[in-house]
Parts: sequence; structure tokens; C-alpha cells
Amino acid sequence: MAEPESPRDVVGTLTGFARTLRAAGVNADPERLQAMIGALDRLDVTDARDVYWAGRLTLCADPADLPRYDRCFAAYFTGESASVRRMARPPVVAARPVAMAEAAGQEARGDPSVAAASTAEVLRRRDVARLSAEERDEVHRLIALLDDVSARRRSRRFTPAHRGRLDPGRTVRSILRRGGEISQLHHRAHRTRPRRVVLLVDVSGSMSPYADVLLRFAHAAVRCAPRSTEVFTVGTRLTRVTRELRQREPDAAMGAVSSAIPDWSGGTRLGEELKEFLDRFGQRGMARGAVVVLASDGWERGDATLLAAQMARLRRLAHRVVWANPHKGRPGYEPLTAGMAAALPYVDDFVAGHSLAALEELAGVIGDA
Repeated sequence: MAEPESPRDVVGTLTGFARTLRAAGVNADPERLQAMIGALDRLDVTDARDVYWAGRLTLCADPADLPRYDRCFAAYFTGESASVRRMARPPVVAARPVAMAEAAGQEARGDPSVAAASTAEVLRRRDVARLSAEERDEVHRLIALLDDVSARRRSRRFTPAHRGRLDPGRTVRSILRRGGEISQLHHRAHRTRPRRVVLLVDVSGSMSPYADVLLRFAHAAVRCAPRSTEVFTVGTRLTRVTRELRQREPDAAMGAVSSAIPDWSGGTRLGEELKEFLDRFGQRGMARGAVVVLASDGWERGDATLLAAQMARLRRLAHRVVWANPHKGRPGYEPLTAGMAAALPYVDDFVAGHSLAALEELAGVIGDA
């Protein structure tokens, strides 16, 4: 007979679910997570409907959160895709989440739905180069759930706000309407506008285990902000694939990208390709004030001094330069290759890109920029 799940495992499962929601744009902070755990103490935690509604009523704070919650609940606990539209009923869970009964002090035995949730949490941190075909498909599906891969910048224009700097114009007009009586002070804050995000994805032979996942991440970014996101692939030549990635379905977009890239799994000439990008696109405005993300392992077959010169040039144009290296996620990694050594002095954020959790971190870095 299977051993019952411990309360610690249950909390870990719910924490992973909250983390998935945050990656999808739902503000499922620790306080809301604690409220969900408290609600489950008073409900039948072996009932999937109670689990669904406990999370929905505590973790969601905005009507826009509801379709995201439905998608994440279906993906995390059942492994099924949910419609983007708001669900009238919670998704049907194939087996009851028995592990949650332990959190309420009830006896339970192992359950396939809990195993699926635990597997999803493990997959978040697994190196995608070591995944089986089925596991990779699962990671692809979870990447498609990301819907907050974008950056914002402050505008010079103002908008009414509940707090912030005083809005003298609105305040004076309000006083005049009330015959000189000061009844309310109005405030204003700067508006925000989309900031351009440019992704340069290395598709050379050394990056072949990661290129597909990184391009799917780029597809999620294009889907979030199609007008302010640009994607290029680099290898032995520079290829602009933004138009191909604007297709809604991830698999269809990946098929179009595969057909458009002539140098898939070829060599690497990062310095030359970065120079071509800056000459043709970046210097003319695409890189100016943008968050530029380079996803590469840094294996440069060309002249490393050229790469350093172009990185310095990019740094002067961009708002922020981010480098995602899949090998950074490995224990003991040091950026000793000539390409990485040449580029790092001009990089603002150096992150890993080897797992779903690393890609979620990359999305956060882009947003925080």
C-alpha cells in the first residue's frame, strides 16, 4: 500500500501551483496562498470542486485572472489544456487530489493527480536537454501558458491615480465646481507604454537541445506584445522570424520558423551576426531604448574582439542587455569561452535558460527592466 503524502509535500504542491499562476500573470502571492490553505482546512479537500473553488476565490483578485486560473488549474492538476474563455464549471480532475487531505489531517493514500502535479513541479527545474519526448511536450505546453513576457516604460503623459503626485489642474477645477470648498485632493501618475523587446536566439549546433524551447519562449513574448516584440535567429546568418511567430498556435509558429531558418544547427558567428543586426535594424531604432535578450551558449567561432566591440555598441543603444546561457544552470559553470568572456562586461543581467523555471525567471527579468 502506498505511503500517504506528508503535509510538507502538500504545501510544496500548492506552492508550485501558486508559482505557476504567478508566471501566468495572476498575483498569487504568499498571503493569498495561505488563505487558500486555510480555506481547504474547512472544506472537503478530497473533492476536486472544493479545491478548485478554494483556489479561485482566494488566489484570483481580478476578472482577468479567471481564465488564466482555469488554464493553469487544468494544466497543473489534470495535464489537460483549458479554453482561454472563462469556464462555467471547474475542470474535471481524473482522480481526487488525495494528498491535500493530509493537510487537513485526514488519512489518504497516493493519488495519480498529485503525482502529476509533483511531476509538473519537477519538470519546471529539469534541464530541457535531458527530457524525454513526452516531458518536452509537457514543458512546451507550460511555456504556452506564459502570458506576461513583456516590458513597460514610463510615459511623459499622466493619468488619474488614487495616490502619487498632486494633480493641481484637476484639484483646482474640483474646488471651483464646489464654490471654493476643498473637499478632495486629486492625484496623478505617469502612464506606462510597452517597451520594445528584441530576442536574438542562437540556433547553432551547440544550442540545438535548447533552441526549440527558447523559440517557444519567444513565441510567448510575441503573443503577449506583438507590436513591441522582435525576434531574430543567429548562427551563420541573421534571420528575422517575428512574422512567423505571430501565428497563434505554437506548433504552427514553430513549423513556420523552421522553414524560415536556413542555418539551423550550423556554426556560430555571433560577432558578425550582431554587427549585421545593429547595422540593419538596431542603429536605426529597433535597439534604442529596448530590452535586448541574447540567448546563446557563447561559443564564438569568429573573432571574439568583434563580438566585444558589437556588444559595447549594443550596450550604448539598448535600455538593458540580457544574456541567457543554458549552461549557466549547471553546477560549477564558469563563463570561460571566448565569446562569453568578451560579452559579459556589457551585459546587465546574466541568467540561465535551461529549464522552465529559468525561462520564468527570464520573463521576470524582462518585466522588471
